[in-house]
Amino acid sequence: MTSLGDRILGLGLLVLAVAYGWAAQQWPEPFGGAETVGPETFPTMLAVVLVAGSLYLMIKPDPDAQWPVGKSAAELGISLVVLVVYTLLLEPLGFVIATTLAVGTLSWRMGAAPRPAFLTGLLSAVVVFVLFNYGLSLSLPAGLLEVH
Repeated sequence: MTSLGDRILGLGLLVLAVAYGWAAQQWPEPFGGAETVGPETFPTMLAVVLVAGSLYLMIKPDPDAQWPVGKSAAELGISLVVLVVYTLLLEPLGFVIATTLAVGTLSWRMGAAPRPAFLTGLLSAVVVFVLFNYGLSLSLPAGLLEVH
């Protein structure tokens, strides 16, 4: 594949980044007024990074880009499916369970043994959940773990 493929991918990612950043700004203002760090902060940061990466792909594409085939392409497809399923399960299952499953599955597919992969997923999910919910006061969905 020529550098045109990188430019097309960069353009697609740029459109995705702009749409994602715009959607992040649509969160309603929290009760009590605007805050410095709110629910739109993390998605906005991700959108900025994605914009930078997509612009880099369009401005400086790899002239010898080789698109994956065979097993590598299948692994990328599995990763994409895992990420899409993660977004669908995030609200009903909650952040900790969905993130444990997603990070564990991705770590396992990258070569880690299943048990350490899912333990890494669980540890990552709990640390991020505690950091966001209690350190930054940004609530993540508790899902099935919600205490009534």
